[in-house]
Amino acid sequence: QVQLVESGGGLVQPGGSLTLSCAISGGPLEGVAIGWFRQGPGKEREEVACVSTIDGTTHYAESVKGRFTISRVDTNSTTYLQMSSLNTDDTAVYYCAAKASYCSNLTNIYPWWGQGAQVTVSS
Repeated sequence: QVQLVESGGGLVQPGGSLTLSCAISGGPLEGVAIGWFRQGPGKEREEVACVSTIDGTTHYAESVKGRFTISRVDTNSTTYLQMSSLNTDDTAVYYCAAKASYCSNLTNIYPWWGQGAQVTVSS
């Protein structure tokens, strides 16, 4: 059973930066995709970014391109989401999730999810 634990959420001012961590355990990390998703107030859950452990390719939502960076899974089985130039639209609960094979923006095909980390962008 794959387990994912997010950390690093919090309150940040507009224009600020924050880095989220996702620690992964309980399963092989070869041949999987690790995605970051978010769900804002009154919104559907959406993909933010994803990294494939197969070939290291990454994918970003248009709304975060150039502002967010997802890292490869490191030797501590952790991946990071570096967020900069944050604005109020980035306020959401951020989740990391895992699936076999390549990245996808379809939330319902990711079988493993973390508990989420709240990110609030406010002055």
